[in-house]
Amino acid sequence: MAKSTGYKRIKTVVFISGNGSNLYNLIKFSKLKTSPIIIDLIISNDLKSKGLRFAKIFKIKKYIFNFKNKSLAERKILKILKKKKINLICLAGFMKILSKNFIKKFKGKILNIHPSLLPKYKGLDTHKRVIENKEKYTGCTVHYVTSKLDSGKIIIQKKIKINKNDTQKKIAKKVLVEEHKLYPQAILKIFNL
Repeated sequence: MAKSTGYKRIKTVVFISGNGSNLYNLIKFSKLKTSPIIIDLIISNDLKSKGLRFAKIFKIKKYIFNFKNKSLAERKILKILKKKKINLICLAGFMKILSKNFIKKFKGKILNIHPSLLPKYKGLDTHKRVIENKEKYTGCTVHYVTSKLDSGKIIIQKKIKINKNDTQKKIAKKVLVEEHKLYPQAILKIFNL
């Protein structure tokens, strides 16, 4: 990706489905002088997504799309992204899988954060599986999105030690803390900052 020029920020959209803690973190990051991004849009597939409150708090335009008809939802989203000249998509707890066609239109410009050390534990229930397999370490990964689930090129990872008495909840909390640090680091890394 191109180097960011000091003043021209990369227009970014964040896709969410849930609480939006990574969204909130990315918004805070986007407000820093050193940040290469500006968050212009928030998109969710869930009307009840708690993260949507950040759109109101930070006066960021939000859109909610029902993914029952995925191709229609994606067509509408692509139209909006084109109109708004969006150059970067950050998936932050977005629980829908984007189509090959959608990903192709934004090749190399869609990032995702995943709560495991990829390529291990792709998909859902990562912490549960980590415990079941008695892993000593887990972590989180920021990667490029491709049409294969959680399989795109890894940008950056953070490894976390698992303690004997760690529960799924404890691991989830620990991993989330690291996710909040890792996503901004990944963005800085891809823009060579």
